[in-house]
Amino acid sequence: MSREALDTVADAVGECRRCALGSTRDKLVFGSGDPDARLMLIGEAPGRSEDRVGRPFVGAAGKLLDELLASIGLDRADVYIANVLKCRPPGNRDPRPEEIEACAPFLQGQVDAVDPAIVVTLGNFATRFMLGTREPIGRLRGRIIEAPGRRVFPVFHPAAVLYSRQKRDVLFDDFERLRVELGILASARRG
Repeated sequence: MSREALDTVADAVGECRRCALGSTRDKLVFGSGDPDARLMLIGEAPGRSEDRVGRPFVGAAGKLLDELLASIGLDRADVYIANVLKCRPPGNRDPRPEEIEACAPFLQGQVDAVDPAIVVTLGNFATRFMLGTREPIGRLRGRIIEAPGRRVFPVFHPAAVLYSRQKRDVLFDDFERLRVELGILASARRG
């Protein structure tokens, strides 16, 4: 069912031109991974590498994300990865409100289709989308936050920690907490 639901959302996105980013992108970056994943990760927007390839998190931040997943015994095949925006903002600038609004139904459709046990929000924009908050990621990161119908786990975006050893260590610590949360959920299902 999840695959069909994701296909329906992808068909609705089509060759989207709902905002100006549709005319500046190379490739639309819908999402990838296991449609039945217990864990969904949401980033901000595609970068240059993602725009070229058409898949999320394939550049330097993607390599770090792979390390983070491996540190808790997972890989990309075990999770579903998407972004708030489906097209790269020029110069990797922050997403604009009208762009987020244009993509919002598609991201919400992806979240609903996958229906993960936990949504990991990578950075401010994904966290704001899922929690409807203006709180900075630094105040929210590293803990489960109950949202309507969802368990959300905000963390720093991998791109934001590439050049900061301290934030990188914090991000790995947060993923260790995430591993514990996933184990607790698995135990609750068996018990």
